[in-house]
Amino acid sequence: MSAVWTDNEVTPLDQEPAKKPKIELETHKLEKRLCRQVGQAIMDFNMIEEGDRVMVCVSGGKDSYGMLDILLKLQARAPINFELIAVNLDQKQPGFPDHILPEYLKQLGVPFHIETQDTYSIVKKVIPEGKTMCSLCSRLRRGILYRVADELKITKIALGHHRDDMLQTFFLNMFFAGKLKGMPPKLVSDDGGHIVIRPLANVAEKDLIRWAAHRQFPIIPCSLCGSQENLQRKQIGNMLRDWEKQYPGRIESMFTALQNVVPSHLMDTKRHNFRDVKTTGVPCADGDKVFDEEEFPVASLPSLQMVSIQV
Repeated sequence: MSAVWTDNEVTPLDQEPAKKPKIELETHKLEKRLCRQVGQAIMDFNMIEEGDRVMVCVSGGKDSYGMLDILLKLQARAPINFELIAVNLDQKQPGFPDHILPEYLKQLGVPFHIETQDTYSIVKKVIPEGKTMCSLCSRLRRGILYRVADELKITKIALGHHRDDMLQTFFLNMFFAGKLKGMPPKLVSDDGGHIVIRPLANVAEKDLIRWAAHRQFPIIPCSLCGSQENLQRKQIGNMLRDWEKQYPGRIESMFTALQNVVPSHLMDTKRHNFRDVKTTGVPCADGDKVFDEEEFPVASLPSLQMVSIQV
């Protein structure tokens, strides 16, 4: 039954793929890839279970729109029954078009809840001009969404962070916090009362950009986040994109590394007992080749991998 989550089949378009123009064929491939990647994440991390009520946090940005869109597609053919409830937090930002999301969600026919709380004024009042507002804004949002989750009897809270967000968080922690710590695909909330999931964990941002353009989502910009051009996260994002241009496949390799941690070859004494390391006389495939030059496989282009999978 679990294979249904990652089945490449999606709702067919009007024409057979062979008869479609090239752009429609590529869009169909993109839709299949997004469904497969989200379905794989749900399976790998047991994100959604029978009878779950999933709060899909929709901000009005491309990522959360894409998450809701793909989850609705998967819900229609999933091997289990679960509910999706779209939730938006209206933070009373000046000029926020509060009619757009309700109209869009009504058109989709998905149950939704709009929570109105003036966190914008609090953030602007507390944070000095020119300082980063994300931390306080995020804490306020979390507290409100946790309360709403309780009121709606939600069992899982779905956030729209994608693969690039997870890599950016890893490098932010390494560069500025001195930690090898990332953004997990599933965790218990900081209040201990909720399960938070990130169904887009395997999805590249560039694919979400393409999907948003194809689906013509009614994007609503954030006047808090979008007005901060010097955020460290944006700088890290630019660094990763530059690396990918110079060395295609590097982002894919780094993301894979997050899933292949070898504590014995790091330096955290809390994660590995270095003090009691002793000889065993037994060959160890994970041992350090002290006198060998490090050899790394040549990264293959993700685009070539994608073509071989999709054809």
